Formats: sequence, structure tokens, C-alpha cells
Amino acid sequence: MGTNYQQQAIAGMNPVELIVALYDGMARFLYRAIQAIEVGNVRERRIAIRRTLDILMHLQSRLRMDIGGSSAKALSEFYAAIFALCIEGSRLASPERLKEAIACIRDVREAWHMVSKDPEVIRFLAQEQAKQAVHMATAPLPPAVSTKATSSWTA
Repeated sequence: MGTNYQQQAIAGMNPVELIVALYDGMARFLYRAIQAIEVGNVRERRIAIRRTLDILMHLQSRLRMDIGGSSAKALSEFYAAIFALCIEGSRLASPERLKEAIACIRDVREAWHMVSKDPEVIRFLAQEQAKQAVHMATAPLPPAVSTKATSSWTA
């Protein structure tokens, strides 16, 4: 039941709110890693750090340097710095390093949160969503995939 609720909550978010949720996820995983360090659970520490790094890599891969300019470059450098802090914090089993990463994540998360509530941003995102819906509705359907070539294949 929890997963269905989470999926519904995520489905109702705009792209900026999703970024805020990803930042929240990074902080949660880093707190989990700190708890694992405190009890000496290496496996759980590594899992939590890996999930944090997965989020960072996802965020990094979604940056549009061609559109974002200096802001995208700054975020890219921020993600690289947080990545390095996480790796070092895990390698040294250092709650201090991970807390430093959490503090940085929280600062930037607050900026994203403020942007997500900006009426101009919300209006822009709604316009972009409407454009995408029109594009999807008017896009030609792809040609049918031939089943003849795949039907003779056997394992």
C-alpha cells in the first residue's frame, strides 16, 4: 500500500518538486549511512552510500549544459563535490563527512524548494506540460514492428 501511495504522490509532482524529493532521498540515505557507521554495519553503510550516489548520478545525467549555462555548471560541480564527500565519508567511515554532505544538500534543497513554489515557475512548467501533451497527441505513430523476423527466433 505504501508504494502505491508513494507512486501517486510522485505522479502529482512537478519536475522541480521531484528534484526536491530526490534531495530529501539523498539526505535520508546519508542519515542511514551514518547510523550504519555508528553500529559498525559496513554492508548497510555501503548500500546507503550507493543509493545516494545513484541519485547524484541521475541528477548529474539530467543536467542540460546547452540550456542551463552557468547554473548547470554550478550544479554539476556541486554534485561532484557531494559525490566526493560521500565516497570519502564512506571510505573513512566518517559521520562528520556525511553530515557535511547533508548540510550542503539541505542548503541547495531549500533553494529548489523555494523555486518549486514560485508562481512563475509553476506557470512555466504548466505551459511546458501542455506543449508536450499537444506534441504527443499530434505526433505520428511509429510504424508497426514486424513480427515475422522475431517469430522464428528460439532460445
